Amino acid sequence: MPESSKIFTYAVDGLAYTVTVYEENGAFFADITVDEGAMDVNAVYFGDDDFSGSSESLRGPLNMNGASLDGEKVQWDAATELSRPGLGPEGEDKETYLQTGDTMTVSLDIESLDEIDIFGIRATSTTNDAGSIKGVSGDPEEPEEPEDPEEPTYEKVFFGEVFSDSGDPLGGTFILDEAPDPNPYSIPALPDGTEPTFGNYLSHFLSEEIGGDLSAVESVVFYGSGEDGSQAELFRIEAPEGGFETPEDLLAAYGEAIEGTEDLAGQDLMAALSLDDYAAAAPETGEEIGLEMEDFDLI
Repeated sequence: MPESSKIFTYAVDGLAYTVTVYEENGAFFADITVDEGAMDVNAVYFGDDDFSGSSESLRGPLNMNGASLDGEKVQWDAATELSRPGLGPEGEDKETYLQTGDTMTVSLDIESLDEIDIFGIRATSTTNDAGSIKGVSGDPEEPEEPEDPEEPTYEKVFFGEVFSDSGDPLGGTFILDEAPDPNPYSIPALPDGTEPTFGNYLSHFLSEEIGGDLSAVESVVFYGSGEDGSQAELFRIEAPEGGFETPEDLLAAYGEAIEGTEDLAGQDLMAALSLDDYAAAAPETGEEIGLEMEDFDLI
């Protein structure tokens, strides 16, 4: 999925296409897709919405002379030749000849999507009546970036090292989302203003302030509001034989535990993570969701 994009459309009788201009991993591209008909894409032009200054142009049949947008002559900032007009011996197999459903990707020499507000295509062997176009598209659609899913939060997390035969916590480190006042037993809590996500709990457990030993953790227990509003255990993650070797191992196990839950808050989380049901449904690895340390708000 492109990191950010602009979508241009163009349509005349017998021909329609879409151009998606986007940034991906720091580089910029244009995907030209024919929605109806066919065309031989010979050149692409683009520019911003400032029409002052000289205009770039390609010579001969690749020029965009006379092209306008809403009656205003376009000033092009860049023009790139892709092919010469005519299908030649390749016929419909020519690389730049696109038919309905075909897409061609063009690399763009720009540093920002702000440089492209107008996109032009010079094409021949087209399926409109004229047999060629000097297509100009403006007013691009800018899709909204999807919001990152909200991470679940917890009222308390226990990094347990010792448990009774029935599973009750006996030894380990409790960390609260907020320090109680008073706090006579000096129970550790997240620093003020820290969002109580598991990534932050884990980071605080491993911090110099607590100095937790991850290899000694037998199980991590998560707490939140139960059905009656009181604090209750939501679910727990058991360490593999030999313990968790790295924080990434624990985060991967956490990712497996919460994958597939639709609402990860309070009562809904408690219901979704019924341990007996979840043991059968959990995937074998955390690779499908790709959890890494940077995916969490670590302090």
